[in-house]
Amino acid sequence: MEGSRILSGVRLEKVRKSFGGAEVIRGIDLDIQSGELVVFVGPSGCGKSTLLRLIAGLEDLTEGRIWIGDREVTDLAPARRGVSMVFQSYALYPHMTVYRNIAFGLKLAKTDAETIDQKVRRVAEMLQIAELLDRRPRELSGGQRQRVAIARAIVRDPEVFLFDEPLSNLDAALRVQTRVEIAKMHQDFAASMIYVTHDQVEAMTLADRMVVLNAGRVEQVGAPGELYRRPANLFVAGFLGSPSMNLLPVELDGATARLPAGGAVDLGRTAGNGKATLGLRPEDLEVAGDEAGASLRGKVVLVEELGETRILHIAIAEGREVTVKHRAEPAPKPGEAVGIRVDRERLHLFGEDGRRLETNRAA
Repeated sequence: MEGSRILSGVRLEKVRKSFGGAEVIRGIDLDIQSGELVVFVGPSGCGKSTLLRLIAGLEDLTEGRIWIGDREVTDLAPARRGVSMVFQSYALYPHMTVYRNIAFGLKLAKTDAETIDQKVRRVAEMLQIAELLDRRPRELSGGQRQRVAIARAIVRDPEVFLFDEPLSNLDAALRVQTRVEIAKMHQDFAASMIYVTHDQVEAMTLADRMVVLNAGRVEQVGAPGELYRRPANLFVAGFLGSPSMNLLPVELDGATARLPAGGAVDLGRTAGNGKATLGLRPEDLEVAGDEAGASLRGKVVLVEELGETRILHIAIAEGREVTVKHRAEPAPKPGEAVGIRVDRERLHLFGEDGRRLETNRAA
């Protein structure tokens, strides 16, 4: 918020965390650059909130080291790390006004009253809560309370902002609104931010880079578009996307991927031989009618209307279903036989070990 704000990156080196005999963070190395908004994303129980709490100092490491900027903070108390954290629960003091909630950390730091007043009113204007400064938390909506919690974090001018699923308690419209406010805040401040969510839409829309976690390990790190277009393994491929990627077991035969019970996809290039998994995103498939030129054939079993588009669930030859995003009119009806064309430029292949197969053409 101030021109003198110190922007710091975060570096994790071989970070591990165990609770009793259960290891929940398993040797993570990660570099977060100054000014980046990095999102930790993954399913429940993957370790993303624990990792954030380790950075904040709210949990002790079992092994490893943590740096914020050029300072090692592994053994420092939370108050000395230069971070501000916004939690899923608002954690506001119910007996204090909004003004006093926002100012509380500055008062503890013995900041003078004039500076406190300037900072509180500036951040309140920015987050559009200036008219709420005299109210108490019980008089606010959920979205207003979350903005107060964010204001309290901003006003301290931290080196790094930490967000732990801050939008989970908001309804859908407020989630979108507050997500936009956080994105604007990042642009305005060029602040270093680490944001935890299980919501991939939040992750994709907010992140400069995403860190996909699974069972305490990092599966892939990269820009949202990169992870979506080139998932490193089956876990990332299946996790990102709604509906998720269609994953079909196939037998590779040169430039052809053969499905176990009939049907084949021309890959457009030699991919070797052996067992593999073919990944097809719903938006990269096209319903072609029951044509001879279609790569796959099946029967429509369900049509989900979404307004601008619809999702077709199609049972293909071996009894598996694939999902297809479909916009053309008229829509196929349940029970109708259809063909499916595959965009060869956008298909994905994964080996028996679950890792992406690199070939002579980028997917």
